[in-house]
This record gives sequence, structure tokens and C-alpha cells, in this order.
Amino acid sequence: MTKLFLTIAKLEGISLILLLGLAMPLKYYFDQPNYVKHIGMAHGVLFIVYILLSCYLYFNESWSIRKLIFVCAASVLPFGTFYIEHQYFRKKTNK
Repeated sequence: MTKLFLTIAKLEGISLILLLGLAMPLKYYFDQPNYVKHIGMAHGVLFIVYILLSCYLYFNESWSIRKLIFVCAASVLPFGTFYIEHQYFRKKTNK
């Protein structure tokens, strides 16, 4: 389940960057709202899956409540999920 979480974390992070860095400027500067609609929908679904998987791992991997809150809060920051992946998962797999 951790591999799925890491994949979703990457995809959620990419979708947030695309939404904020590509779709929003296209909407407001070039009057192209379709990109926000499609990328926003994908990001919304990935965000929900990310939060649900975080809760699942909290219960099944004995995460602390602090870790759960930090992981969930990082999902709303650009590049936050990439930091979480490195801080909590990659360090442990490389040891």
C-alpha cells in the first residue's frame, strides 16, 4: 500500500503544480478555462485518494497523529508531497 501512496503522492504533487502553474494562468491571462476544469478534476480526485490513503496508513502503519497531520497539510502546498515522499519514505528505503 505504501508504493501506491508514493505514486499517488507524486501524481497529486504534479497535478497541483500543473493546476497552479499552467491551468490557472491560462484561465486568467488567455481566457482558457477548460484546462482548469480538467486538471482541477484530476487534482481533486488525486487529492481525495491521497488523504484517504494517508488515513489508511495512519491506522495500519501505526503513524503518529503528528505525522498524519503533517502529511495531510503538505498536500496543499506546491511541492509538499515531494518533500513528504523524501522525508518519510525515501530516507527509510535507502538505509
